[in-house]
Amino acid sequence: MAINATTNGNAPRELIPTGNYIARCYKMIHIGTVEEIILGEKKVLNKVRIGWELPTELRVFSQDKGEQPLVIDKEFTLSLHEKSGLRAVLKSWRGKDFTEEEAKCFDITKLIGVQCMINIIHKPSKKDPTRVYEEIAGITAVPKGIAVPPQINATFVLDYDNFDNEKFNSLPDFIKQKMQTSMEYSALISPNQREFKADTTNHEEESDLPF
Repeated sequence: MAINATTNGNAPRELIPTGNYIARCYKMIHIGTVEEIILGEKKVLNKVRIGWELPTELRVFSQDKGEQPLVIDKEFTLSLHEKSGLRAVLKSWRGKDFTEEEAKCFDITKLIGVQCMINIIHKPSKKDPTRVYEEIAGITAVPKGIAVPPQINATFVLDYDNFDNEKFNSLPDFIKQKMQTSMEYSALISPNQREFKADTTNHEEESDLPF
């Protein structure tokens, strides 16, 4: 189903080293329309979480499963407004901007399975400067001549049109808790509740990418 843009516990985990990596998009989670405080101002934003695997960075997390790729997610406001972060990322990834007509409605599930190059940096947490986390600093197309291994992780898409409770329950608690505050999740429980409106502001050769 379209998603259109108009680890539990506290165990330590390995930080992905900084640098550029071959990656492939394999996960898409529609968080939904939530309230956030940005610079002291309440905003109502429609959010999506996108995940990539790094097929050349394999680790053994479970002896039963053997080697698996490192993964990284990033949350975006689900908007293709000219100043949105999602549009900037997709513009860099596809090597060209959207036309006015394309930007009116774009199904971001088309990103699933698409390869790219990801630049990862480390940043200190704003809440706890002693903690460091990974951040995606940029996404671009894979340079010509570089082979990308096939997708390893199973595709994971969770949206509200065909909500899958099993997939939802498999998510880390912090993602589930955020989804539970969304307008869309509340509508699953109370279909007649009043909705609130989200704020959506926020190569010479032909590209062979499917978006």
